[in-house]
Amino acid sequence: MKRLNWQLLLAIGLIAISTCIYLLHYAIWRDSHHILIYLVGDIAFVPAEVLLVTLILHRLLEGREKRSKLKKLNMVIGVFYSEVGTELMERLIAFDSNFENVRSNLIPKTDWSFKDFIHLRKHLGSYGYELKSIQGDMASLKFFLVEHRAFLLRLLENPTLLEHESFTELLWAVFHLEEELTKRKSIDELPGSDHKHLSGDMKRVYVLLIREWIGYMNHLRIDYPYLYSLAVRTNPFDPEAVPEVT
Repeated sequence: MKRLNWQLLLAIGLIAISTCIYLLHYAIWRDSHHILIYLVGDIAFVPAEVLLVTLILHRLLEGREKRSKLKKLNMVIGVFYSEVGTELMERLIAFDSNFENVRSNLIPKTDWSFKDFIHLRKHLGSYGYELKSIQGDMASLKFFLVEHRAFLLRLLENPTLLEHESFTELLWAVFHLEEELTKRKSIDELPGSDHKHLSGDMKRVYVLLIREWIGYMNHLRIDYPYLYSLAVRTNPFDPEAVPEVT
């Protein structure tokens, strides 16, 4: 309400100043015809000015600001995969009973294009993720997530993440899985129904991790080719990946 009152007073003040200047002009030269000509001309230019400022300049500035925010966000995503995401994907692979059917598709090459990443995303959309908590080392997974809980909390404090709903969803999914595992006193003695529940939580994290990883890899390919080269050489889905350039 205070902001509205301030804006209203400013509008009234500006109109009053403009009126006073026109009256002063008339008092000096007594030429209402001249005043009306320029007044109508100025009013006629207002729609064109609105078009130029709001639809063109504003769009350009908005696009530039959006690109800047996206760049900062991708930096945060990069830190996440360097510290947690890549290793977490490696650990979850052990729970994916169908992984060998899709492994070859998750090995981007240095010469991949934007279309290749789009094709990969579409292909994975029809992939039947089948994670089974009983076939992997859940105790080790639990320890890993608890160990990195503080780091993940710091990521959530970053206001830049508000611009990226899917990555925020990924972080919440990881937190949920960590809490589910932490709440259980014994990971080794769980009923089948609980294993099924945990498998669903792990699958949620796994799907989101891969989806965001594909987008992040494409970002590196476009903006940071040298980082993309390293990411390809350390691909967690490639059993033959080595960091050394061969």
